[in-house]
Amino acid sequence: MKFIHRVGYYLGGFSIGLIILFFFLSGKKTSCAYSPNARTTKNISLKKKAYAENAVFAMRSFELDTIVVSDMIKHGNVNFSESDTKNETCKTYIITNSYKEQKFKMQVKNCDSLVTIESIVPYKK
Repeated sequence: MKFIHRVGYYLGGFSIGLIILFFFLSGKKTSCAYSPNARTTKNISLKKKAYAENAVFAMRSFELDTIVVSDMIKHGNVNFSESDTKNETCKTYIITNSYKEQKFKMQVKNCDSLVTIESIVPYKK
C-alpha cells in the first residue's frame, strides 16, 4: 500500500472520530481542569459559600457583591505558597484577583461541603 493511501485512511478515520466525539460531547458541560489552580478554583466554585464578618465588611466597603466574589474565585489565581493545604479537614487557600483595576487577596477555607470566605483585602504586588 502506498504512503498516500495510508495517510488517506488515517485522515478519514481521524475525521470520523472527531465527528463522533463532537456529537457525543455537544451539549454536555465538559471541561478540562488539569492544572492545580484550575482544579482548586473549580472545586471551590461548585460548593455552597458562606461569608465571615470580615469578608462581609470588606464587600460592603469595596462595593463587591456575591456574584463578583464568586467570579473572582472562579477566575482567580491560587497562591499555594501562602495557602495551608496540609490540613485534612478544611484547607485554607489564598486567591488573588482584581476587580475594577483594584487587586484583592481572599482567604478561603475549603471544607467538604462548605466554602467560607474569611477575608478580602486589597493588596499591591
